[in-house]
Amino acid sequence: MTQSQDKPLLGITLMLAFCLLIPMADALAKLLGPHLSVGQMVTLRFLFQAGLLIPVCLILGKPFRMRRIDLIFVAIRAMLHITGIALMVTALLYLPIADAVAIAFVMPFIMLLLGHFILHEEVGWRRLIACAVGFVGTLLVIQPAFQDVGWPALFPLGVAFVFAAYMLVSRQIGSTVDPIGGQAVSALIGLTVLIPASLFLPGPSFTWAPIGQGLWLMVIGMGIAGTLGHLLMAWALKYAPASTLAPMQYLEIPIATLVGYLVFNDLPGPLASLGIAITIASGLYVIQREHATQKRAASPE
Repeated sequence: MTQSQDKPLLGITLMLAFCLLIPMADALAKLLGPHLSVGQMVTLRFLFQAGLLIPVCLILGKPFRMRRIDLIFVAIRAMLHITGIALMVTALLYLPIADAVAIAFVMPFIMLLLGHFILHEEVGWRRLIACAVGFVGTLLVIQPAFQDVGWPALFPLGVAFVFAAYMLVSRQIGSTVDPIGGQAVSALIGLTVLIPASLFLPGPSFTWAPIGQGLWLMVIGMGIAGTLGHLLMAWALKYAPASTLAPMQYLEIPIATLVGYLVFNDLPGPLASLGIAITIASGLYVIQREHATQKRAASPE
């Protein structure tokens, strides 16, 4: 998709929906953590993705076939997706949701730079400032996680690098791969790796535990929220550059904080609350800038 075909406001709206759904999936993963292994949760997550999207593709006639180069990128994205989810699920075993998300939010800053230097996307000084201000807000939200849990606090940093690469790969194939078909194929590729791993790899990471009725409800909710969230992200990247969406993702932090408070009674302190306010302000500023840019582009000369 060329720059003139981008629809940044639509991309921003889809990214906002992603930011609402993913903290819900994270909360369910944290609730499931004491009962299911990381490998079991990730495998179930991809099973739901395949089970939800493959029938949708068949009903809507969405294409499964794609160019070889696109299939390679989809396979790379699937491996990044598996790695990112596994790291985040592991991080949630040790950290509150708000802490894990806040630490991982060096990702938009990484993505902004990678989008500029790898995809040659234009990054204006206003966007760069908005991203930097959002990053400052992120730093204020971070609790002393390293002092509390030690090295497991590094897992969200891994999430940041992995999902920055995931989003850039998604952007690269956004104009040639249908979002629903691409996510369905990603699920199939992921399962070709996860199912053999769950059967043959020893160790606690792939232990399969029985799932009771109450746990199944949480597993289903996690699968639906995660699948729909990442599908919305794929659509967002189809319509807006990664550099535009990067600051918007900071809004996931206050949403994750709210979910953490409602579900786990985790409430940030005054400094973290100030950081949340800063991230919201920077995200709203980006919306205003995109609206003004689109309005000028649509107005006659």
